[in-house]
Amino acid sequence: MTMGIGILGCDAIRNELEIVTAGDREVVYREYLEFGLHLEPEQLRKAILEKLESLPAEVDVVFLGYGHCQALKGLPEQVDVPIVMLEYEDCIAAMLTTERYHAEKRNGGITWFYPAGWAANGMPGMVRLFRLDSVEDYAPEYFLKIMFDGFSRCLFIDTGIEGIERLEGNSLEVAEALGLRHERTSGNLDALRAAWQATKELARSLENGRKA
Repeated sequence: MTMGIGILGCDAIRNELEIVTAGDREVVYREYLEFGLHLEPEQLRKAILEKLESLPAEVDVVFLGYGHCQALKGLPEQVDVPIVMLEYEDCIAAMLTTERYHAEKRNGGITWFYPAGWAANGMPGMVRLFRLDSVEDYAPEYFLKIMFDGFSRCLFIDTGIEGIERLEGNSLEVAEALGLRHERTSGNLDALRAAWQATKELARSLENGRKA
């Protein structure tokens, strides 16, 4: 019997995860959690654990589309369901590599890293991310400028998803609204593909163990 694979990931990298796992018949469950939970690490951990405890019965293995995000390191060893996750500090490091991520952090002031998948919703997405969609008296952009005071640039990361020109346009708009220098770099999905391959291999190993 084929093992069922579940995908539980961050909505911020939904597009990238969909590219990597597209069309795989072993996937029996997909769910993407709200982008921004990483701003409250313990709440993120709680939300993921709740989802893992209520998975459909047909899910045998989980591909967790998250990095460590301050609260998730070691999670696979702490739950009953077999899990493969992105063994990076966060999804930015996974798409740039840890070395490039930290090099860019040292490259001319504080950087807002903006992968293509994040940029899909542009400024409205930024407003939702920081829970500014219900503020009164002032435009949300007013508070965003205060929050980003001290940042020097917005680094758009091309991850190879569709509509890259539109997404970079959204990134430019955000940078201009916040008074940030805009730059572009290329990321890749190698780490996501490696984690997905590890998930598939784990599923096969468990399947063979059941047959033995």
